[in-house]
Amino acid sequence: MKLYNLKDNSEEVNFLNAIKKGLGKKQGLFFPKYLPKFSARALDDLIKMDFINRSTHILSHFISDEIPLKDLKKKVKKAFSFTKPKLVSIKKNISCLELFHGPTLAFKDFGARFMAQMLSHWKEKNSIMTILTATSGDTGAAVAHAFYRMDNIRVVILYPKGRISSLQEKLFCTLGKNIHTIAINGSFDDCQYLVKQSFNDVQLKKKIGLNSANSINISRLLAQICYYFEAFALIPLKHHNDIVISIPCGNFGNLTAGLIAKSLGLPIKSFIAATNANDTIPRFLESGIWKPNYTISTLSNAMDISQPNNWPRVEEIFKRKKWNLNTLKSESVSDEKTIKSMRELYKQGYTSEPHAAIAYRILKKNMHKTDFGLFLGTAHPSKFQDTVEKILNTHIDLPESLQSRIHLKNLSHQMKPDFLKLKNFLLTKI
Repeated sequence: MKLYNLKDNSEEVNFLNAIKKGLGKKQGLFFPKYLPKFSARALDDLIKMDFINRSTHILSHFISDEIPLKDLKKKVKKAFSFTKPKLVSIKKNISCLELFHGPTLAFKDFGARFMAQMLSHWKEKNSIMTILTATSGDTGAAVAHAFYRMDNIRVVILYPKGRISSLQEKLFCTLGKNIHTIAINGSFDDCQYLVKQSFNDVQLKKKIGLNSANSINISRLLAQICYYFEAFALIPLKHHNDIVISIPCGNFGNLTAGLIAKSLGLPIKSFIAATNANDTIPRFLESGIWKPNYTISTLSNAMDISQPNNWPRVEEIFKRKKWNLNTLKSESVSDEKTIKSMRELYKQGYTSEPHAAIAYRILKKNMHKTDFGLFLGTAHPSKFQDTVEKILNTHIDLPESLQSRIHLKNLSHQMKPDFLKLKNFLLTKI
């Protein structure tokens, strides 16, 4: 499978080099040159498979002969060695696809663990690799746990100080060993910019073997395609042509994966890109003007992103498939309305955190009577314990993966959003 650079189409790489590079020339994102499509019969056969076999089959179409199918299945099984996605009915024709049953209680476990398995398969013996990534909440924990204690792979995670929940922080800032975390005095966009500057520094990239585990890395994106097929398998057959999926969007990797799943043949009727007050995309789709505002802190902190890195991939797939970008529905939800939606879901017997509540609200608003609505549950409510308990006036028991870390020391460094200071850290401190 060949992938090309969206900013320099002459740069083409295979899957291995795409995940090693992370970004191409001019910080361009890699995108598959060929988008396969399953026939109706092949799709029926896929739906009958279990999650591991189906995921292996889907991913093999992108990885091709770069890794034998037998080895790929072993890696997929190891990467997805946790409870698969669950479909939870909320009300008539509306369900939540819970993607947070992995080791760090967030959907990002799928992509991060698959990427780690792919890199461990191909990494040269004794070579050093440095994973540099930015997180607005859940990516950090997923990446940290996926690569924890891996030989000769060092991980550096940047996150905006004071803008992620304390429990999110505890999940990945207490590991140590090969995991290094830095609290940046700024926004998530500042963290992303530092990552981009690092990848622009040729000397730095070469000296420390720099790679990225953000959703900009194609391996993470492809892994996420798999749970859209699982959702399709879980939804009753009579609804298969009426599925509307609402996605809480931050960096827009989850939406991109869903669009690729649709291009592969899943008959998804439409997608909704749900955002919080950081509404760059809803405004862009309405006006055609790209005008990011300064990032605002909200209850749904993992979506506090004003310049989503994956948006060029969204535009590319619409262009490649000749779909009309104006058919993509995108709206923003305020914190006040987020709280109302959380309380509404709770009255219906479902405890939700802010991100899923936003997706639910916009889904409910835009559904037709014949639609089957699906909104993504991207993080376990316990990761936002203080917020959820205060809003819902209830108590949430912490899963063991969180309970075991709450009293551990935070090992993070602190830094201003200064590239030279980060470069010095990367060259001398790890």
